[in-house]
Amino acid sequence: MEYRQLKDYICSDQINELLEKIICSKNLEAEKKRYLALLEDAYAMYGEGDYHFVSSPGRSEIGGNHTDHQHGHVVAASLNIDNLAVIKKNGTDIVNYADRAFKVKPVDLNDLEKNPEEVNTSESLIRGIAARLKELGYSIGGFDALCESRVLVGSGISSSACFEVLLAEAFNALFNEEKITPVERALVGQYAENVYFGKPSGLLDQTAISVGGFVTIDFKDPKKPIIENYDFSFSDYGYELILVNTKGDHSDLSHEYAAVPGEIKEVAHELGVEYLADSSLQKLLSDLKGIRERVKNDRGVLRAIHFYNEDRRAVEEKEAIIGKDIGRLLKLMKESGRSSFEYLQNVYPASRPASQSLAVGLALADMCLGEEGSYRVHGGGFEGTIQAIVPVEKLEEFRKTMTSVFGDDCLLEVRVRPFGTKFVV
Repeated sequence: MEYRQLKDYICSDQINELLEKIICSKNLEAEKKRYLALLEDAYAMYGEGDYHFVSSPGRSEIGGNHTDHQHGHVVAASLNIDNLAVIKKNGTDIVNYADRAFKVKPVDLNDLEKNPEEVNTSESLIRGIAARLKELGYSIGGFDALCESRVLVGSGISSSACFEVLLAEAFNALFNEEKITPVERALVGQYAENVYFGKPSGLLDQTAISVGGFVTIDFKDPKKPIIENYDFSFSDYGYELILVNTKGDHSDLSHEYAAVPGEIKEVAHELGVEYLADSSLQKLLSDLKGIRERVKNDRGVLRAIHFYNEDRRAVEEKEAIIGKDIGRLLKLMKESGRSSFEYLQNVYPASRPASQSLAVGLALADMCLGEEGSYRVHGGGFEGTIQAIVPVEKLEEFRKTMTSVFGDDCLLEVRVRPFGTKFVV
């Protein structure tokens, strides 16, 4: 829509139902002000044109910690915290992407080669997504964008994948008539992150964000993941989903994340497969002595054991969700947390043993919740965020406990939104 027309539309009641679903609330006044402020700033920056909004949510990993890159099972959900971008075509081959929180250089789509100097930058993701879409036969073109990021870096709800899928949806909406499926957009985002950005990752984050809702995913064939969506909410059972940013230092941890799939792959190769999902725990245990001797890395062996038990747990969590057995689900989530700490060993970086903010957060959650609710490391780990399922009657005590240590802004009280990255209008 032209700027003034879109402004009138945002102010009208026509958008109310959609906004209620995006923010999981009927309190729309603040959200409408957010949309209008972003639109006005984009207009001041880019001038006349047909403007559109894209909303890309954060995600919460419910189950399946580091199972996706081994073609396993996961449980995940998109959240009511998003990155919101206002976009428009600019008639050039340049992508101008501005964010209130960080700067991005213009990217010329005439040069889609991987640039070593752009590794670990936003520019690499823009270039990588455009390159992959073009390679797949989709149309690309220049556009202007202004984004407000509420899925903040280090928040534990996957800011990189949120950014990637938002970009893929911008190209999809502006140049491809919404023909690119959510799974394709997730795969394109993963490709850009792996190849251009330089970070090895599975597909959980991008898929959960792109598809959205409360989902279970089987990555046996990662190009065609089996995705099932469920109408499920912790609040229906008297619990709230809480993320706690323990504010550890995220700098220079890429090697820690990369070591997880790297070490597991060494064990998989000893089992004669590329991915652990193509073998079994029984086969691993039957030759454990020999594999330890050949791999010479007990941490890798323990991480492989974690995968097999965690993959089974993710399947059992799905069964608990279907059976509406909240007690079993919470028990499995807590078991997942213990396995991540003891076997996967992604609660603190081995290279910085004095930095254990996540472990401190988990200790506080254990003392506060005891046998009630659940708590575990959230997502990639090493620093960052813990996830807690907190009984409503314990919420105030939990909030006071965490904010007294990690600050007033450490808590994210989130809800599951019913869809993923979306072209709003």
